[in-house]
Amino acid sequence: MRPMGSSALQEASKSIIEWGRTAGRSATALPRATEIFGSLTFNDQVQRQRLPRDAYKALRLTITQGAPLEPSVADVIAAAMKDWALEHGATHYTHWFQPLTGITAEKHDSFLSPAADGRAVAEFRGKELIQGEPDASSFPSGGMRSTFEARGYTAWDPTSAPWLLVTQNGTTLVIPTAFVSWTGESLDKKTPLLRSMESLSKQAIRILKLFGSDADRVYTTCGPEQEYFLIDRHFYFARPDLINAGRTLFGARPPKGQELEDQYFGSIPDRVLAFMHEVEAELYKVGVPVKTRHNEVAPSQYEVAPIFENANVATDHQMMTMETLRRLAPKYGLACLLHEKPFAGVNGSGKHLNWSMSDSLGNNLLNPGDTPHDNIQFLVFCAAVLRAVNKWQGLLRMSIASAGNDHRLGANEAPPAIISVFLGDMLTDIFEQIEKGGAKSTKSGGILDTGVSVLPKLPRDAGDRNRTSPFAFTGNKFEFRAVSSNQSIAMPNIALNVAVTESLDYVATELEQAVAKGKTIEAAVKALLPKVIAENKRIVFNGNNYAEEWRKEAAKRGLLNLTNTVDALPQLVKPETVKLFETYKVLNSRELHARTEINYEIYVKTLNVEGQLMVLLANRYILPAALRYQTVVGQAVAALKAGGGTPRESKKLLAQLSRLVDDLRTRTDKLAKALDDHAASAEKHAKHMRDAVVPAMNALRETGDAIESLVPHELWPLPTYREMLFVK
Repeated sequence: MRPMGSSALQEASKSIIEWGRTAGRSATALPRATEIFGSLTFNDQVQRQRLPRDAYKALRLTITQGAPLEPSVADVIAAAMKDWALEHGATHYTHWFQPLTGITAEKHDSFLSPAADGRAVAEFRGKELIQGEPDASSFPSGGMRSTFEARGYTAWDPTSAPWLLVTQNGTTLVIPTAFVSWTGESLDKKTPLLRSMESLSKQAIRILKLFGSDADRVYTTCGPEQEYFLIDRHFYFARPDLINAGRTLFGARPPKGQELEDQYFGSIPDRVLAFMHEVEAELYKVGVPVKTRHNEVAPSQYEVAPIFENANVATDHQMMTMETLRRLAPKYGLACLLHEKPFAGVNGSGKHLNWSMSDSLGNNLLNPGDTPHDNIQFLVFCAAVLRAVNKWQGLLRMSIASAGNDHRLGANEAPPAIISVFLGDMLTDIFEQIEKGGAKSTKSGGILDTGVSVLPKLPRDAGDRNRTSPFAFTGNKFEFRAVSSNQSIAMPNIALNVAVTESLDYVATELEQAVAKGKTIEAAVKALLPKVIAENKRIVFNGNNYAEEWRKEAAKRGLLNLTNTVDALPQLVKPETVKLFETYKVLNSRELHARTEINYEIYVKTLNVEGQLMVLLANRYILPAALRYQTVVGQAVAALKAGGGTPRESKKLLAQLSRLVDDLRTRTDKLAKALDDHAASAEKHAKHMRDAVVPAMNALRETGDAIESLVPHELWPLPTYREMLFVK
């Protein structure tokens, strides 16, 4: 009987050959992006065309200023939205929300409503648009909802355009919503994100007014890069760990990995490129502005990235992007892996969160302009972010904590768990000069001469980039590089927004008091910035974040080094953090403690699933393969002896296999026992999983991978790294 791993390789090879044979015949030209962009969204253009003028103005006021929407206006909008959806073939609508599971949720309802004469009509009222009522007790609530307390509400978010989900057999109108309990507590990720954006706007406007700006609102904006792996689906289906855990729990290092550095920005394989084209087309239709695509560092790893949007909309679009990647991959015989570390020993996947602030006049508040040392408004906002990251570094670290990201942070191509800020040479020099008394920086980018006459001379940026920094200034934005590939960007956005809100509040208060005493805004800034920089410069590090020397230096500076999720999660419920969130009305103490409890539970359940899978794989896949090979080697030893030979090397191999089989059994039993032990509280159980289960898993993997390196390919039951990463 052929082992599963070998069978998967043959099936993958067949599917690639067949795809190559039919791809040319089945290829069709995709429509232009400009023609299809937003074609399936109920966006501003559609609203303007389909809504009466008064209803359209009322909706725009709600979207731009948060004005309440009258029920009669909601009825008009709902009717227009229904007609538009029906014209596109929709039969159902759904309130689409983001519960605390880390994924999205939806319950579909038909537009169909029976009439008195026995026929049916399509109905959709304002009440149905504005509010839904899913079961709140079936989602994680951290104790805020009990099984018998089931009532929860979804509330339409008019700032994020509804769109149409078109599948092979039908179309559904998707309405982005918030999700709250009957008691009004947030059970989702959207509600606190919107609250945090409003809080930041209020504080930022105070500063802008001091500079004479007429802006009436500030939006946080972001553009999250998404890294992911694609492997042939036959390999995926032959790996129980990938199906159930999203990552390989066993897997010996391949002869070739990423050490030749020949993957990054390399030529994209045809099948992958075809997949990317369709993903982009589908995302364009629903208004997701994806911009770039390329090979990433690891073999079979890729990236897609959008341009900047309002952070709330970008968060919705990011969830849609992940869903689209997963949904379309099987059409091309592929499986999309979004886990932070699906393959040990190669680059993990992140979701670099490019973050900034823009006012209602369209100005990027973190754009330094041509002469940043002369742009004092930019320096004020930049210094406020610097202060926020330094003061709330623990909160930012907690916002990206997960069992999956524990494998990635500090490993291949990922920043360490220590939060620091990269400013670049020019901006660092400016801040140092300000701290010393305000002299202008003499650093500039200048012109880069390539030394080749036919090539143009290039304008050079004032500072280099730092790929090792977890939080880097990259010209007109900050890039939060520690965010992981599989998570929603909502919590990192919330953490940044709240931290920066507190910092902007502090800066605004200081400047307002100085101006009230008769100082000019320039003099007030000149007096405040040196103090802010001096108190927070420890967070600035422009060097190699991978180096062991930095860990020692960071400890001297008093920076946090929370290396795992269990250490990071308590940061959310520290008294000063609770006070921070409650002061700006983003989350209350009960909501924060509930999220911490949920995160502990997710951590425990994730590791429990992985541990149980390792026991299963060890007992039902690896051990039988090892015993079969042990039998083969034992028979060879016996045959050599019977023939009068001296099977020294064969006996060594047999002894090595015997030791590994014994180790596998011992370590499997140890892991199984560790998984059976439980603690009273979620926090204590999480610590047990970290301190007992994770080491047991690592030990078992070491033995399993050693066995894989010895067992012949035809006897090995699982697809190997060599196959999964390089058969494309």
